[in-house]
Amino acid sequence: MSELVRYIAQNLVDQPDQVCVDMREAEEGLTCELRVAQEDIGKVIGKQGRTAKAIRAIMAAAQTDDRRARLEIAEKAAAN
Repeated sequence: MSELVRYIAQNLVDQPDQVCVDMREAEEGLTCELRVAQEDIGKVIGKQGRTAKAIRAIMAAAQTDDRRARLEIAEKAAAN
């Protein structure tokens, strides 16, 4: 699942090397944390959240069990 989200995000953003995906398991299901460069947040979220909603729909379709998959989008911290 993380490779799928990474592939989608890297093809949407201007800085694909800044894409970072972390998967965490919780009682309620999987949480996928997607971090991109500050300049690319808008591209991943999309107008009125449509792109993020589409990524979530793809994640739900790719899920092989009954667990819920969540997508969290965050800004990647700038390197000092």
